[in-house]
Amino acid sequence: MTVAIIDYGSGNLRSAAKAFESLTNEPIVVTNDAAVVARADRVVLPGVGAFADCRAGVVGLDGMMEALTDAVITRGRPFLGICVGMQLMATRGLEHGQQDGFNWIPGEVVAIDSADPHLKIPHMGWNNLNVTQPHRVLAGLDSKEDDAVDPHCYFVHGYHLAPDESSHVLASVDYGGTITAAVGRDNMIGTQFHPEKSQAAGLRLISNFLAWKP
Repeated sequence: MTVAIIDYGSGNLRSAAKAFESLTNEPIVVTNDAAVVARADRVVLPGVGAFADCRAGVVGLDGMMEALTDAVITRGRPFLGICVGMQLMATRGLEHGQQDGFNWIPGEVVAIDSADPHLKIPHMGWNNLNVTQPHRVLAGLDSKEDDAVDPHCYFVHGYHLAPDESSHVLASVDYGGTITAAVGRDNMIGTQFHPEKSQAAGLRLISNFLAWKP
């Protein structure tokens, strides 16, 4: 089993790779090569920064969007989007103008609108995950489960994905209102938080993703 972590000039790639490597002896490949992504058994798309810049980075890699679409949509390979990598799954992003996303999770990436004026935007730091729908990749992150780990996860973002369908929201956090923390459907899942920085909760999620057979 090969896990391809896509390098398009954005994302905490070394931390992500180290987290995956700590949980498996299978190959973890950080790559900007579309052919490698096309052959991978699992695909991870990290992302840090602005929506438009991250989208341009992916699209700018020769053949990458085609390889991603073939691997994830056509062949059903398990996919994990992290932070802006998750946001790119949306139909469009509204950060600094409107930009098209992948349209894998219908919805828009919108600015966080906190009802508490004392809460700073971007939302940065640790927050308690609220799992709203059971999912195998989130197993053990729901505080109601007997074997749950501490569900505190690390966030840094000023925008979040607002899906058209509530069924696509797997987890949320409260930050002066409800913020989408995880989305998914079929063979794809995305987290607004950074699993590679989320200690026990993040390692549990990555371990679940490595074992996931959608």
